[in-house]
Amino acid sequence: MGIRPGANAPQPDVVRRSHDRMTARIGSILFPLVLLFSAACGRTDLSDLDTGDTIPPPPVSADGTHKIRIVGSSTVAPFATTVAERFGATTRYPTPIVETTGTGGGFKTFCQKIGPDRPSISDASRMITESEQALCAENGITEITALSVGFDGIVLANARQAPTLDLTKEEVFLALAAHIPDGQGGFRPNPYKNWSEISPDLPDEPIMVLGPPPTSGTRDAFTELGMEQGALALPELVALKQADPAAFRLRTHTIRTDGAWIDLGENDTAIIQSLIKTPTAVGVLGYSFLEQNGDRVKAAHLDGVPVTFEAIASGEYGLSRSMYIYVKNQNIPLVPGLTEFVQEFVSDRAMGPDGYLLEKGLIPLPDELRIAEQEVARQLETRVARE
Repeated sequence: MGIRPGANAPQPDVVRRSHDRMTARIGSILFPLVLLFSAACGRTDLSDLDTGDTIPPPPVSADGTHKIRIVGSSTVAPFATTVAERFGATTRYPTPIVETTGTGGGFKTFCQKIGPDRPSISDASRMITESEQALCAENGITEITALSVGFDGIVLANARQAPTLDLTKEEVFLALAAHIPDGQGGFRPNPYKNWSEISPDLPDEPIMVLGPPPTSGTRDAFTELGMEQGALALPELVALKQADPAAFRLRTHTIRTDGAWIDLGENDTAIIQSLIKTPTAVGVLGYSFLEQNGDRVKAAHLDGVPVTFEAIASGEYGLSRSMYIYVKNQNIPLVPGLTEFVQEFVSDRAMGPDGYLLEKGLIPLPDELRIAEQEVARQLETRVARE
């Protein structure tokens, strides 16, 4: 993975590890277990800290300056908040602060600076991009550890009293793409107003999809897993991908702006509330929010597959994705309890088969991968202490 650091930034090495030193595949889902960026000239100076088995945390100021700060994905935020509340209630450390900024907004903030008053963790519903890695490197953030914390599914939901939708990815693309094939070798602005214009099997209702903004990792995953894959059912898009991959990506990742898609911000709860008020609308949100609001909304089937815990975990459901937390290693000696919080997040009691995060809708990692992530978390303190 190439990284283009700034003129004065150190060149980080990127290492991916897992129990087999590469990546693990569950169904059709690939997810990295660790990303470690390191450069000797970019490390935090630990010369004035105890380098024994443990690193004493700095004092916590009255205004909470040294609380663990977490930014990022609205999908991962409920899980991070649950762990933070449990952590604050059961340890000597203050409850971490969780801010919902969207995955992209989270990385932008996370990569600005090292320091106890800066975010120590960015949670994400996608992997960090090369440009985001470069931003971190430019600002001296050269050691980052990424851990998978479970799976989530992206669902297309509507009100319980509305008809149950049974969509294909092709229909999703045709409903939401800004431009679709015109049948003559070119593209035209999307003309579809009602679902039934795409297929007579769909409701004769206006296409109105409520979803997250461009800064959202959920939106990124939706366009990649849903729109892009749906486009490949059309010969014109298959040919375009072969001839011009960049143009293909533009066509498949550009959502229409004529009112068929409505951005509702980084708040899945707002989408749920809007679906209740507008039964003909469809919302794009995370599976965990569906689970928590199952008495009010229901999910569409996708390519004939209903949205279930098992279908997401196996990868059978086509809009499944991994969730991550990214840890700023250089903040570990500066922020009290950071290592302990990460260890709590990946612990059996939190994300194991009977963990408390499952009550919030988390789809857990397989045992061997969870154990591998726990080992990575245990090594955080050891690595910093060695320096």
